[in-house]
Amino acid sequence: MYSSEPLPHFVDNYLACLHEAFPTAATFDGVHVHDDLLEDLSRSAIDHHLRDLGSFARRLDAMNPGTLSPVEQAERTMLASHIKGRLHEFEDVRTWERNPQYYAETLALSLAAQALFAYAPSEQRARRVLSKLRQAGRLIQNARDNVKEPPGIFIKSALETLRGVLSFIERDLPRAFADVDDLSLLGDLADASTEATTAIGGYAEYLERDLGPRTKGSFRLGKDRFETKLRLDEGIALGTERLLHIALRELSATQEEFRKVASKLDGKDSIETWRKVKGRHPAPGQLVATARAQVEALEEFVVRQGLVTVPEGAGVVVGPTPPFYRWAFASMWMPGPFEPKPLRSYYYLTDADPSWPAERQAEHLRDFNEAVLWSISMHEVFPGHFLHFQHVRRVASVLRKSMLFAPLSFVEGWAHYCEHMMVEQGFGKKDHALRLGQLAEALIRLARLVVGLRLHTEDLSVEQGVRFFRDEAYLEEASARREAERGTFDPSYVVYSLGKLMLLKLRADVEAAQGGRFALRDFHDRLLEQGLAPFTFHRQMMLPGDTGPLLD
Repeated sequence: MYSSEPLPHFVDNYLACLHEAFPTAATFDGVHVHDDLLEDLSRSAIDHHLRDLGSFARRLDAMNPGTLSPVEQAERTMLASHIKGRLHEFEDVRTWERNPQYYAETLALSLAAQALFAYAPSEQRARRVLSKLRQAGRLIQNARDNVKEPPGIFIKSALETLRGVLSFIERDLPRAFADVDDLSLLGDLADASTEATTAIGGYAEYLERDLGPRTKGSFRLGKDRFETKLRLDEGIALGTERLLHIALRELSATQEEFRKVASKLDGKDSIETWRKVKGRHPAPGQLVATARAQVEALEEFVVRQGLVTVPEGAGVVVGPTPPFYRWAFASMWMPGPFEPKPLRSYYYLTDADPSWPAERQAEHLRDFNEAVLWSISMHEVFPGHFLHFQHVRRVASVLRKSMLFAPLSFVEGWAHYCEHMMVEQGFGKKDHALRLGQLAEALIRLARLVVGLRLHTEDLSVEQGVRFFRDEAYLEEASARREAERGTFDPSYVVYSLGKLMLLKLRADVEAAQGGRFALRDFHDRLLEQGLAPFTFHRQMMLPGDTGPLLD
């Protein structure tokens, strides 16, 4: 017996349930009714969430497909995969049971969202931070109760984040709310900060001195869990053997193009040429200023060439990465699609730490050389993530909410594609160093795909992964290690290259179907206005009746 529930009603209920269970995600979506809460990640709360997911799966199954429009039928399929993906994460992948980093980053992001985005007066946000700080001990206890056998590499990343959170609470939060003059509130914040840092510091000490030396957990997901995750989260149904074949094919082709471009610079050994290009980098402390000038030039080019519509917005701030997030090389922080008023976005870059020895600072900045920094700014700002989410905000009021369950392959695939597309369309024309930087970034993403697949479905070690990034993507030792280690706790980083390749194939197929009517700007605008959906959905919308593969 079919139900009569309309799909939009189901989506409203499902999204409300997710926001209630995961208030940090709600804040980043621009929904602020749960801003005073931290996630409850107790075993009982997780079991409750699993029951809710099962209930939503049954409600979706009970809908009569015959009463749905073609678009709603595609949405229903997408939503079913989203629910199954969450069930797979909590029941089979079990990050909540395997990785203390999950709790550390939840706390970091929850606090940072209140400090970074001025969606409400400072005093109001400070009270919400106060509430979160008072719940920090409970979240840390959830971690103690749930995480019993984490891989050692997960403990390493968790410790880095936990120490960053301590620094954020002690140094950055007081600065963020410096204009609050309610002495009672400030006193409560100070007391709650002390309680929170005591709990966080105690857990960090427990991980380092007690759990760390005796844990024997493995970071590997295994072939079945990894393939299921890609199929449910990203709509990618290809097996890992086929994906690895594609990755190695693209890596080889990109390396060959890298050698050709390098030969145009000085005609000598490509690795030596790249070493010289990497030597041209911002001085320590100048990274942010350099990127700020790049962002202005990129926006001007996008507008002048008419590559994609640039909606009006509140703009982007270029600044140094907060301490708690310094494991990320570069990142983009943007207000959510449901945010009721325009807010600034933040493009963060991790400069060399002044406390490092001079050689380590230089090594870090060589991977931030000016050629690569252009591609990073394209990826994060124009026309990558920042411009993408300006489109999402513009259409959020008219889009169905089901179009906001973003697969990483589309979000990161668009941004990585933009690096390729900008050079393809003539940015930095005849600047061989800039082209070399774009190819170097492509090599890193392809190396992520190879290493991520082999880390989780074969027996590749982290040390072998480090060597692969160093030898095949030409990274410095420290950056190669950071990339290989990230692959253990962030297996989804394999989808950057996959997303780019799926987008390039979609573009080629649409162009072939449209012939002389094809226009790049129209393709980009339509793609972005369809919302944050899997490539399976975008192909259905842009190529009706298409049954071709997502990847060649």
